Amino acid sequence: MNAFTDVSFFPRDAKPLTSYRKYWAQRFGTAPFLPMSRAEMTQLGWDSCDIIIVTGDAYVDHPSFGMAVIGRMLENQGFRVGIIAQPDWTSADAFKELGQPNLFWGVTSGNMHSMINRYTADRKIRSDDAYTPGDVGGKRPDRAAIVYSQRCREAYPEVPIVLGGIEGSLRRIAHYDYWSDKVRRSIVVDSKCDLLLYGNAERAIVEIAHRLAAREPVQQITDVRGTAFVRRETPEGWFEIDSTSVDTPGHVEAHINPYLMISDQAREQGATCAREEEAKEVAAGHNAQNLEADLSVAVAQARSAQAAIQPLNFVPNPALSSRLRGKGTHKVPPRDKSVIRLPSYEQVKSDAVLYAHANRVLHLETNPGNARCLVQAHGEGHTARDVWITPPPIPLTTAEMDHVFDLPYARSPHPRYADENGSHDHATKIPAWEMIRFSVNIMRGCFGGCTFCSITEHEGRIIQSRSEESIIREVEDIRDKVKGFTGVISDLGGPTANMYRLGCRTPEIEAACRKPSCVFPGICQNLTTDHGPLINMYRRARNLKGIKKILIGSGLRYDLAVQSPEYVKELVQHHVGGYLKIAPEHTEGGPLSKMMKPGIGSYDRFKSMFDKYSEEAGKKQFLIPYFIAAHPGTSDEDMMNLAIWLKKNGFRADQVQTFYPSPMATATAMYHSTRNPLRKITRDSEKVDIVKGDKRRRLHKAFLRYHDANNWPLLREALKAMGRADLIGNGKHHLIPSWQPLAEEGYKSARRKNSTGAGAKSSVSLSTTAKRAAMAPKAQPQKGQLLTQHTGLPPRRKS
Repeated sequence: MNAFTDVSFFPRDAKPLTSYRKYWAQRFGTAPFLPMSRAEMTQLGWDSCDIIIVTGDAYVDHPSFGMAVIGRMLENQGFRVGIIAQPDWTSADAFKELGQPNLFWGVTSGNMHSMINRYTADRKIRSDDAYTPGDVGGKRPDRAAIVYSQRCREAYPEVPIVLGGIEGSLRRIAHYDYWSDKVRRSIVVDSKCDLLLYGNAERAIVEIAHRLAAREPVQQITDVRGTAFVRRETPEGWFEIDSTSVDTPGHVEAHINPYLMISDQAREQGATCAREEEAKEVAAGHNAQNLEADLSVAVAQARSAQAAIQPLNFVPNPALSSRLRGKGTHKVPPRDKSVIRLPSYEQVKSDAVLYAHANRVLHLETNPGNARCLVQAHGEGHTARDVWITPPPIPLTTAEMDHVFDLPYARSPHPRYADENGSHDHATKIPAWEMIRFSVNIMRGCFGGCTFCSITEHEGRIIQSRSEESIIREVEDIRDKVKGFTGVISDLGGPTANMYRLGCRTPEIEAACRKPSCVFPGICQNLTTDHGPLINMYRRARNLKGIKKILIGSGLRYDLAVQSPEYVKELVQHHVGGYLKIAPEHTEGGPLSKMMKPGIGSYDRFKSMFDKYSEEAGKKQFLIPYFIAAHPGTSDEDMMNLAIWLKKNGFRADQVQTFYPSPMATATAMYHSTRNPLRKITRDSEKVDIVKGDKRRRLHKAFLRYHDANNWPLLREALKAMGRADLIGNGKHHLIPSWQPLAEEGYKSARRKNSTGAGAKSSVSLSTTAKRAAMAPKAQPQKGQLLTQHTGLPPRRKS
């Protein structure tokens, strides 16, 4: 019988975070904020920093910001940690502000990949940055992790550089770079860092800090999980598995029946055995001359040949026999000493099929319970070196998650960013902090495996949950200590709202699984879907004194939610502020299969429950669905059908999400290679329809915004080319009208800074009725109307 309540209580084979002996500098105590200047260091009594973290984000001392989590974690271990946030990267001077770190540099581009932060999906420069005071763009360089690492090396060449964060995680092997449209080397090579930490790095950073503090050379730290580094050769004792090529199609030999004679085998294949035919001719000649003499000679020869035959004995290799594992005669090398050699950087750069193959192997080796080391060669000849990637880090236990989130965060931006009144709410407001100011992170990880998402590559598929007590303590701290709190918690969530304490039924199943998703194509029979702990936590939190409302702002996995009607009822009747965002992403099976998302039927079932429980509570509430345009595997017909579904259901999307190929994602591998890494890659494997080119990407976006008159000319042209001119007309069953309004100004997004008016003009004049309609005040949207993909909020009636 399973002795564990759920995945939160599975034992983890790793040294606990709280078991290390504290570094001597713990005597300085806890800093109100990690210092960002020499003056602050002096106030704390420090003469130097042991570790300096360089980040592309403004420093916000909150558990939703990576630099704060890592900084406070190291401080808790006794180290003196300084922060250099958004430094001037044009010289090394800004990187010398806190002096030379005693142990190492910690470098990160920030909570977002610097290129995604800087550029839109259409490669246009953004004018804002949510992680910068005042929402000002341009405060970090492109490819910030590389630039910062180079400046750190320039400032103090002898100090080790430990690179981490989302940008490092997604670029740990050779990867397709959407912005330059080419395959780039591993960031370990480009940044020249000593160690790369990928994923949530609390375990790795604590171990590395203590080992460096013990004066262990950084070049010898090659056994920490969740790290990548450069080696020149494979050390002794490792079994290398060659995965540098894919199967090549060719002639397959027919299976031979071992009981047939040679001649019978030949006849079965439509041929003859020349050796046997020759023997028959010789035998016939001998019979004609002297049968008996020939037979006696043949017998003597046979006996002589038989005497000369010696048995072949196989002797096991003593060096391997004690190290191979497995039952019976099938022995395999131990996983902890196995390394898979991926196709080299030069191979994947020139061969898209091998790129897809390498991506597939990488994603198969992501379960901490069975993943093996990976190695990829970069360079040839005297420049050749291998990038080694150790298996993913062991997930944190619930006690360790509580420890991380219970650290003494100030829960606000550093005082440096305050305005003249000491406030962070006006000109110097940091939008990313404002978004999570009154929210609580309850878990990490996601086992959905959506191919366009980077959560799995960074946080992994195993859910790491906090205890209910820890979560309630944080809610009470927000209520009692955070300035500006009005009684509303904006979110109790994480990467997904409703995966809290869900996972495999047993540790053995979890350790053996190699599936990329626990919920696609259907919910795994070994996955627990009990939402009971989450329901109890919701109820306890909303009944706390001083708490008016607990909202759920994280994305909901509705195919899981429908497994628990009680959860849906609790959510809909108590935790929805009028609108709930969910992400079906598409309606058609083709793109959904490439996304690894459930069919639209799951959305329909959830919507039915949502409407039912909203009506029971006497509330008028709306679902806000998110959709993606131009995802790999999406045809023009798929987008047309989605547009028809949107119109039928009364949705009008103000802003749409276009597929953004982030490094290392499975969908990005599809985009670059036109192959499907969700299946075995061969030279003849399935090809995927890829939406490339500005015109086709604009068309797919136009289908999502079928109601925008600026898109009608493009849609008319496309519908006619597709043979669907029947969708053009002025009736309710038509997708777009046959007439074009005379627009003085084009559509302008609600997110004005990044929007440009289209300014479309038309020679088609309006009829009198149409003119009056155009001049009339805008009517309120119909039920279900969707105006923005960011807030998802239809406009409220003004009182």
